[in-house]
Amino acid sequence: MNAEIVAVGTELLLGQIANTNAQWISERLADVGVNVYFHSVVGDNPDRLKHVFETARDRSDLVIVTGGLGPTKDDLTKEVIASCLGKRLVTDQQALKKIEDHFAKTGRKMTDNNRKQALVIEGSRVLENHNGLAPGMILTEGSTTYVLMPGVPSEMKGMFLDQVLPALASASGKRLVSRVLRFFGIGESALETKILDLIENQTNPTIAPLAKDGEVTIRLTAAHSDPLAAKKLLDETEQRIRERTGDTLYGYGDQTTLAEVASHLLREHHLTVSSAESLTGGLFAKQITDVPGASDVFVGGVVSYVNAVKEQVLNVPVDVLQTEGAVSAICAEKMACAVRVMTGSDLGISFTGVAGPNSSEGKTPGTVFIGFADGRETRSFSYRFNGTREQIRHRTVLTGFDLIRRFLLNAEPFGQKNE
Repeated sequence: MNAEIVAVGTELLLGQIANTNAQWISERLADVGVNVYFHSVVGDNPDRLKHVFETARDRSDLVIVTGGLGPTKDDLTKEVIASCLGKRLVTDQQALKKIEDHFAKTGRKMTDNNRKQALVIEGSRVLENHNGLAPGMILTEGSTTYVLMPGVPSEMKGMFLDQVLPALASASGKRLVSRVLRFFGIGESALETKILDLIENQTNPTIAPLAKDGEVTIRLTAAHSDPLAAKKLLDETEQRIRERTGDTLYGYGDQTTLAEVASHLLREHHLTVSSAESLTGGLFAKQITDVPGASDVFVGGVVSYVNAVKEQVLNVPVDVLQTEGAVSAICAEKMACAVRVMTGSDLGISFTGVAGPNSSEGKTPGTVFIGFADGRETRSFSYRFNGTREQIRHRTVLTGFDLIRRFLLNAEPFGQKNE
């Protein structure tokens, strides 16, 4: 099933509000293996709306329209679509009663145009609006299914999750099961190269890589009438991907983070960590303490943004700062070792480098050193990251969590990487 999303509203074209509905719907459709090929935005104009709708009808199996179902004169979506399909608008009595009850309860007078919200396209399945007044609708004409929903996000989302997705699954006769694999330490192009033949020959499950800030995800979606059979298809495909990508696969799901994975492993091994941060300015400490139960694994940290703090608090020798500089492997090692001893943690990690936009100590933005100390050995890792100041800091912290993950999984973290 190939889908198209049409957002209706002149306010979208004027930039008064962002079209977040299309993004959200696309993500939900990807969860169930529906391909979205087109996004369109059209104003409250009947001629332009008719043109956009007729174009969508001719090229898509599923046309989802948001907006234009309200009571005012410029809310034209169902009128135009009904006309294009050669159908009438009829009053849905249940929707009308809900509107009448709403005005009665609020003590407001219901004007005639409010009755317009109860009009639906004849032959459609009416979708109840649990968060508002305007109902939605689903209808199939020929080989195309049409879904009309309100443009208000809170109304649209509830309707889509509760009624539209189940209807799409029921129409297919199969259950769609998705699994998101999360990778770090491998770029999108490198990952795709390793599994290119799987992508090119995909049928069921489908394989959809997606690059995010500093990491890559793959969404697997299997379709089967038997959920256990769908899970088996996902397991088999994941195993084939694992065999080619090794330990770069770190987690699952849209919400899993490297901070959560590292925290879980620290708790599992009954270990604690502390941090000494320069260029990251406390971002590592912030992200690990965002994880519930962080006090079990994170002892504390030092933000040593200037050399005086590195020297006076973390005891980095002044000759190291003068000869090697703060942005150096030896400085990172001294910082990691010192913060571990100072806080009494099992592990110490440090971050020093140049976030930009200007060079520092003759080193270009993106030059990063991460120190790691476990009481037996202290090592440093050098990196070259690209991007904005914010992206460099974010990637640096993600890499720190990945170093902890690899160390606790005995995945040979001690080795220099160059990005």
